[in-house]
Amino acid sequence: MSKKAVLIAMLLPFSPAWGEVDGDLNPPEMTIDRVLENIRRGETDMMTCASGYFITKKGEHEMAREVFETCADDGYTGAMTWMSQLDDNGLGAPEDPAAATEWSRRAAMAGDPVGQFNYGLSLMRGRGVDRDEARGRALVDEAADAGLGVAQRLRGSGYDLDEVTPDADNWKYEQRLY
Repeated sequence: MSKKAVLIAMLLPFSPAWGEVDGDLNPPEMTIDRVLENIRRGETDMMTCASGYFITKKGEHEMAREVFETCADDGYTGAMTWMSQLDDNGLGAPEDPAAATEWSRRAAMAGDPVGQFNYGLSLMRGRGVDRDEARGRALVDEAADAGLGVAQRLRGSGYDLDEVTPDADNWKYEQRLY
């Protein structure tokens, strides 16, 4: 071994890379705790906001609502769509069709095709908002023109809502007289 190699080997243990360093060199980045820490500090980014999907699929709807609401307030339209889904189905809070429709409206007004489609459906059904079939169809058309397949399918069916509504959800859209 050369004198230079011996010297390097002797000095390596005293190098800052091998000694004690302040801070966390490898902080957890992909954990729910880290996502919630970011959200509670008001830090949103694409990965943090997308993590809400995995959190809600895990069944932690209250946590997912915290993530999605913060991200939606920061302008992430996908988070608005998820807030709509959570409110429409009573996940993590009581079912609230008006709140669900408002989240879809916000996404639609931001130009999001999924928001346009969902808000259009709400208007056509009168769920969470006064029924306005013409305005609803216009929004579905905007989403279809933007390339959203399900909107194209609905338009192609002559706006037959059964084309895009699972039978299991029909009870939600019945006109109730009570």
